Amino acid sequence: MARDTGPAPRAPDRASGRHGRQHPRPVPGDPSVRRLRSVLSIRSVAGQMFLLQVSIALLLVVAAVVALLIQSRSDRFAAARDRSLAAAEAFAHSPGLVATMQGPDPSKVLQPLTEAARKDAKVDFIVVTDRNGIRYTHPEPEQIGKKFVGTIGPSLQGQITVEQVHGPLGLEYQVVVPVEDAQGGVVGIVSAGMKVANVSSAIDRQLPVVLGAGVVALGLATAGTALVGRRLLRQTHGLGPEEMTRMYEHHDAVLHAVREGVAIVSGDGRVLLANDEARRLLDLPPDAEGRAVTDLGLDPRTAELLLSDSAVTDEVLPVGDRLLAVNNRPTDSGGGPPGSVTTLRDSTELRALAGKAEVARGRLRLLYDASMTIGTTLDVRRTAEELAKMASQGFCDYATVDLAEDVLLGEEPQPLTAGAMVELRRVALAGIRDDSPLYPQGRLVRWAGSTPQALGFLSGRSALVLELATDAGWRMQDVERTQAVLDFGLASLIAVPLTARGVVMGIACFWRGRDRGPFEDDELSLAEELAARAAVSIDNARRFTREHTMAVTLQHSLLPRALPEQSALDVAYRYLPAQAGVGGDWFDVIPLPGARVALVVGDVVGHGVHAAATMGRLRTAVQNFSTLDLPPDELLGHLDELVAHMDQEAAAAGGEPAITGATCLYAIYDPSTAICAMARAGHPPPAVVHPGGTVELLALPAGPPLGLSGMPFEAVEVRLPSDSSLVLYTDGLVEDRTRDIGVGLDVLASVLTRPGRSPQEICEAVLDALLPARQTDDIALLVARTRVLERDRIAEWAVASAPEAVAQVRADATRQLAEWGLDEAAFVTELVLSELVTNAIRYATEPIRVRLLYDRTLICEVSDTSSTAPHLRYAVEDDEGGRGLFLVAQLAERWGVRYTPEGKIIWAEQFL
Repeated sequence: MARDTGPAPRAPDRASGRHGRQHPRPVPGDPSVRRLRSVLSIRSVAGQMFLLQVSIALLLVVAAVVALLIQSRSDRFAAARDRSLAAAEAFAHSPGLVATMQGPDPSKVLQPLTEAARKDAKVDFIVVTDRNGIRYTHPEPEQIGKKFVGTIGPSLQGQITVEQVHGPLGLEYQVVVPVEDAQGGVVGIVSAGMKVANVSSAIDRQLPVVLGAGVVALGLATAGTALVGRRLLRQTHGLGPEEMTRMYEHHDAVLHAVREGVAIVSGDGRVLLANDEARRLLDLPPDAEGRAVTDLGLDPRTAELLLSDSAVTDEVLPVGDRLLAVNNRPTDSGGGPPGSVTTLRDSTELRALAGKAEVARGRLRLLYDASMTIGTTLDVRRTAEELAKMASQGFCDYATVDLAEDVLLGEEPQPLTAGAMVELRRVALAGIRDDSPLYPQGRLVRWAGSTPQALGFLSGRSALVLELATDAGWRMQDVERTQAVLDFGLASLIAVPLTARGVVMGIACFWRGRDRGPFEDDELSLAEELAARAAVSIDNARRFTREHTMAVTLQHSLLPRALPEQSALDVAYRYLPAQAGVGGDWFDVIPLPGARVALVVGDVVGHGVHAAATMGRLRTAVQNFSTLDLPPDELLGHLDELVAHMDQEAAAAGGEPAITGATCLYAIYDPSTAICAMARAGHPPPAVVHPGGTVELLALPAGPPLGLSGMPFEAVEVRLPSDSSLVLYTDGLVEDRTRDIGVGLDVLASVLTRPGRSPQEICEAVLDALLPARQTDDIALLVARTRVLERDRIAEWAVASAPEAVAQVRADATRQLAEWGLDEAAFVTELVLSELVTNAIRYATEPIRVRLLYDRTLICEVSDTSSTAPHLRYAVEDDEGGRGLFLVAQLAERWGVRYTPEGKIIWAEQFL
C-alpha cells in the first residue's frame, strides 16, 4: 500500500562499532589450549557438563534478548502510534487552522508551520489536506497539490483513523485526524506519521547488560568445567565416557566369562562383588553381594581366606569335591580402599586337563620316537623288530608282528579269498617279559578265519578287542593257547594290518594286560598311525630285498660258479657283495693253450643291477678276447674300446649312466717258463708273496681306467718261482670311508708276510685284517699259488725246413711218448705233428720248432716266424690238399693259433 513517508534515516556505521573489534585467537599448539581442548572435549564428562552450562547460559541470554525485542517492538509500535496521534491532533486543533485552510493560499501559510511542528513532535511527516485529499503541505514540497494517499473516509465522518503501513523504509504508523470548524463540520484532514524503526526503546540500554551477564556466566561455566575436568582427568586417566562405558562393559564381560573365580570383600567383611565362577566354586547364594562373608555359610578356612588382609599365593583349599587354588591380595596396598580381592581356580579340572595334555604329548612323543627308530635299515625283519620293541616300551605290554612269507622274500603276498586260512610268519615279538605264551618268534602261524588277525589281513581293517575273554572269534584260534594267554594276564588287543601302497603285508598286534586296563577308542588311531609308518618302512625294505635279491642273483649268475680245472695255479678266492647292494666287481680264472692260465680282476664303479649287468658284459668280453690268446696289454686295449663303444650307446639312448671308472687287471701265467705277463687299467697293483715270505707290490704301469683315454696299455713280465703267491684284489678290500688306500696296502703287505700258508688261509687272514665293520663296496680277492711244469714234462726240437724232416719229427715224438708212458696217444700225435709240421715247412719260414707238453692234457705246438695262419675249410673232391687241418680238428680235442713277437704257434690238445 502506498503511503506518505518522511526522509529515510541513515544506516548505522557497523565498521566502527564494537562488533567490528578484532580479538586475538589462541595458538593451536599452545599446551594450555590442548589441555583445555582435552578438558572440554565432548567425549569427556567435563566437556558434556560445560556444554550443558553453556547451553543454559545461552538459552537464558537468548530468552532475555527475545523478551527485550518483543517488549521493545511493542513499545515502539505504541510510541509511534501515540506520537503520530498527538502530533496530528495537536496540529488539527491548533487555533486559526480552519481559517487558514479556508484562506486564499493555505499551502503558503501552513507549509512552514507543519514542518516546524513535525520537527518539534519528532515525527516523520505532517500533511494537511482538504476534504478531497489534496495536499496543502508535505515534507517534500513537490508533493503539494497531489492527492493524499491513505484512508480518509472515516475522517470525513469525524473519526480518527490509525493505520500501519509497510514502506520501503520499514513499518510505520499513519494517523488521520479531521479538522472541524466551529459548527462541527469537517473542512479538511491532518495526517501525521513516523516509522517504527526511528523510535528508540529500552533495548538499546538493556542489551549490553544482558550480554555482559551472559559472558560472565560463560566464564564461570568454563572455570568450573576446568576444575571438574582436571579432577576427572586424574580419576579417569583421560578416558572419555564412551571409553569408560566400553571399558566397564568389557571388564564386566571378562569378569563373568573367565574360568577363574573373583571375589572382592570390603574392609567391613562384606562381599562387594562375586563373579559367576566364584559363585559356582563357592556355591554362593544369589544375594551374596552386600552380605557379610560370615553369613554365607562357608567353612571357616574359606571365610578366613576371603577376609584375610595378607597376601596368599596358590594355597590349595578343599571345597566340597573340588580342590581350589586360592590367591588373595589386599586392595589398600596401593592406596585403594580397605578390603581384599580373592581369585579361585579349580585345580581339579586343571589337573584333568593337564593329564589329557600329558597323554597327548606322550602320544606325539611316541610317534616321533617311532619315526626315528623304525626303518633305520632296509631289512624287513629288523624293521618289524623295531616296531615291536618301540611299541612294547610305552604303548602296550606286548607287541607282535606277523608277515606273509612272500614279503620276507621281497615279493607281494598273494591275494586270499574271504574266510581262507591265513598263514603268517611271526617275525617279531617284544614285551615286558620273555615268558609270554604268545606264539614265539619264527613260528609259522595259521590264523583261523574268525580271528581279528585273519579278518584284518583279509579286509585291511583294524580291530579293537576290549576284552579277549569274551571274543569268541579269537578264542577259536587255539583254545589251550588262548586260555594260557588269558591266564597270563593279557586282556585287550589291537590288531592293525600293515598296509602300504594298497597291499596288506602282515598284521601288527598290540597286547595289554589287565593291570593297565583295556585299550581305548582313541588309542586305535594311534596304533594305526604306528602301523602305517612301520608298513611304509617294511614295504621299502621288501622292495629293496627284492631288488637286492635280483641283483645278487644276476651278479652270481655272471660270476664264475666254479673254478676251471688247470694245473698251473692253486687258486682260492673270496667274493663279498656290499651290504647296501651289489656292485660291479668280478674275477675270473681262464685256462689258456699251452697249460697257461689267465687271471682277471675287475671293478665297475657303482652299485645295483646296472653295475652287475655291466660287469657281466665286461667279463664275457674278456673271456671272448682271451680265446684270441692276446697279450694282456692288447686285451686291455680291446676292452677299452669296447667300454668306449658302450658309453656311446648309452649316451645315444639317453637316461643310462656311463661306465665311468671301470678298472681291470689281466695276468697270464705260463707254468712252463714261470713267467707272468700282466697289465692293468687303473686297477690297484697286485701283490706277490715270494716263497721266503717277502711281499712285493708290483709296480705295474697304472694305465687309465677303461673307456677314458684310448691310450695303449703297457704289459710287464715277472718271473714267479714255484710256490709264489699272486694276490689280486679290488679297491673295496684296501679302501673305505675310514681308511686311506695307502694304509690299506700297508696292512695287506703286513698280513701277507707270513709264509707257508695255503691260498685259502691267505684269503681268510686278509679278510680278517681288512674287512671293514660296515662294508660299503664289493670285495673280490683272488690268491693264486704258482706251479712250474717239470722239465721232464717238456720236449722240444728244432725242425729243418725240408719235407724229409717230417719223418724225424714223428720218430722223436713217438719215442718221447713212450718215455712218458703215452703209447696209446702216439698214433694221433704222429698224424697231428705230421700235418702241422708239413704246413709249416710248406707255407712258413724258419726257424721251425716243435714242443710237446705233458700236463693234464698232451699239447703239441709247432712254431714258426710267419704271421700267416692256416684256416680250416672243406676240400672238394678234386683238391690235392686242404684236408690236413680238418684231420687235426677231428683227431684233437681242440686246436688254435696264437701269435708271439717272433711269429705264431699252432697248437693242438689231446685229452689223456
